[in-house]
Amino acid sequence: MAATEVSTGSTSGEPDPADFPIRWAWEEGPLTPGLSCVFRVKNEARNLPWVLPPMFDAVDHVVLVDNGSDDGTAEVAQQVAEQHGATDRFTLRSYPFRVARAGAEHLRTPPDSVHSLTYFYNWSFSHVRTSYSMKWDGDMVLTAEGVELLRDLSWQLEDSDAVVAIPRHPMSVESESVAWLDLGYRFLEPWVYPMGPEFTFVKAFEWEVREFPPSSERIVAPEGMCVELKWLDQDEFAHWSHTEFDPVRTPRKARELEVMRALHEGRPEDVEGLTRIEAPPGVHVVDYVTRQWMQLEPRPLTLRLELAEADRPVRR
Repeated sequence: MAATEVSTGSTSGEPDPADFPIRWAWEEGPLTPGLSCVFRVKNEARNLPWVLPPMFDAVDHVVLVDNGSDDGTAEVAQQVAEQHGATDRFTLRSYPFRVARAGAEHLRTPPDSVHSLTYFYNWSFSHVRTSYSMKWDGDMVLTAEGVELLRDLSWQLEDSDAVVAIPRHPMSVESESVAWLDLGYRFLEPWVYPMGPEFTFVKAFEWEVREFPPSSERIVAPEGMCVELKWLDQDEFAHWSHTEFDPVRTPRKARELEVMRALHEGRPEDVEGLTRIEAPPGVHVVDYVTRQWMQLEPRPLTLRLELAEADRPVRR
């Protein structure tokens, strides 16, 4: 059923949209200095034991909004917070409405509908009480370098109105010991923003976009801060209403689909920059990459192909 066909009215047994208004903390008074990370998740229980611990180490507060998971995501998140001694810095919320998938469904859904990605994101971020917030996905794992950098950024950004773009490196996990890291494409987008009326989410064609003033300084974080987990035994495009990606308008998704198909079809050598990593015995490949491998690799990571191409002799 398309998102626009889902009733937004309240009927018996269904949540009432009126119970989920967007109330921004800045309208109530000054925000607390610091950085909060906001997760919007659905069925991320598998990833959270890797995702949450380094984030609790890196930021002042974590907000996790669960959107109808049926794999115990909320319970796992609460357990990790308790095990990490971070329950006082953790906010867990539930958003019970079906949210339109990215792509055509999102485009057909009004931005003020509770079924819209735009509304869902704004509602999630309305739970932030710090002056800065960071959008983060439930499959993105901070490396040791990432934790240190975010710790430093938290106090340096205060009153700067700067926006921070963070490179991430998609990693397709084949098994507990083998993964494929995509170093042939630079995945970069803004993740860290000030909180305020000029920094809310608006509707774009395929997904939501966070606005910021042209005057905002843009800071680009170094490579190696995080990996994005993609499990080869799962459908990585279930949250999309189509998989026909325009390489001009949505090059990142086109690249992800190219990599996934190549790995499923057993032809990783067809994708330039796809790097096989094997962890030492007894070490999970996610732990190995985020805690060891990434720190030891020389920089740049994703520009090597361009540099190598520039160094090649010209053939006539």
